[in-house]
Amino acid sequence: MNITGNNQSELCLGFSCPERSVSTAVYVLLYVSGAAVVLLTVCGNLLIIISVCHFKQLHTPTNMLILSLAVSDFLVGVLLMPTALIWIIESCWIFNIIYCIFFILASFSLTATSIFIVALIAVDRYFALSNPFLYTKAVSVNTMYSVVVVLCILLLLYHLALQYFNGHYTNIVMCPGYCFSHLDEGWFLFDLLVKFAFPLAVIITLYGRVFVIARKHATAIRDLNIQTRTKNNTDSMRSERKAAKILGILVSIFVACYLPYHIYTMLGIIIQIEIGLFLRLLLIIYLNSTINPVIYALFYPWFRRCVKLILTLRIFNRDSSLMNIL
Repeated sequence: MNITGNNQSELCLGFSCPERSVSTAVYVLLYVSGAAVVLLTVCGNLLIIISVCHFKQLHTPTNMLILSLAVSDFLVGVLLMPTALIWIIESCWIFNIIYCIFFILASFSLTATSIFIVALIAVDRYFALSNPFLYTKAVSVNTMYSVVVVLCILLLLYHLALQYFNGHYTNIVMCPGYCFSHLDEGWFLFDLLVKFAFPLAVIITLYGRVFVIARKHATAIRDLNIQTRTKNNTDSMRSERKAAKILGILVSIFVACYLPYHIYTMLGIIIQIEIGLFLRLLLIIYLNSTINPVIYALFYPWFRRCVKLILTLRIFNRDSSLMNIL
C-alpha cells in the first residue's frame, strides 16, 4: 500500500480512529459477511490448487499459470483479506508496527505476483494461438514452472531494491489507527510503471492480438469441410478459441478490479488521499481473488468435475489422478 506525499507528518495530519457508529447487529453482520468472503476465497482457490496438482490430465503449461494464480489468490485470502476487512469494519488499524510491515510486504508481493502472472497468461495464450507448433515444442510444464519461480525471485529482488533506494523501511508510516508506506513521487511513479503500467500494456496488447487471431480461426473453422482428417484440427482450434475467450473474461475482470485503485493512488500526487475510499479500492483488488474460482466454476466443466470428485473424496481412490476429467 503505497501513498505519496511531501512528508510523513503531513500524511498523518488529522488521522485518528473514529468512534464506531453502527449498531451491534450490523457490526456482527459485517464480521459474518467478511468471514464468508474469506472462506469462499480460501476454499475456492484451494479447490483449484488440489485439482491442478492432483489430476495429471491438468498438468499443462497454461494450467501451471492458473495454479500459480490460484496459489497467489489463496494467500491473499489467508493473509490479506482478513486484515483488510477488520481494518475497514473497525475504521482503524488495530495491529502493531511489525504486523503493519508484514501486511505491506505481503500486499505488495502478492498483488504484484498476480498481475505479472496474468500478463504471463496473456503471453502464453498469444504464443499458443499464433504459433501452436512451436509452442508445443518449446513450452513444457517444467518450463512454465521455472518461469514462475524466476518471476517471483525477480519481484522479491525488485522490492528489496525499491525499499533500499527509498530509505529502507523508515518510510513505513504508523499514524494513529493507520498503516501504509510512503514513497517519494519519483519512486512512486517508477513503481507504478513497473508493477502496473507495463504488465497492463502487455495484457491489453496481447489479448487484442489473441482475439484477432481467434476471429481468424473462427472464419477458418466455418470454411473447413467436416471431414475425418480435419475434424481433430477443427476441434483443437475451437478449444483454443474457447480457452482464449474464458481467459479473456478472467483478464477483463482482473483489470476492472485493479485499475480504480491504481488510478486513485496516482491521483494522490495532486490530491489528498481519503483513506476510507483507498481501503475500499484495495479491498476490490483482494476480492478479485474471490471472483476467479467463481469464473472457473461457471466456464470450466473440468473444474466442476474436479470439485465433485474432491468433495466426494474419490480423489483418495487408487489411480484417481489418472481419471479422465476433460
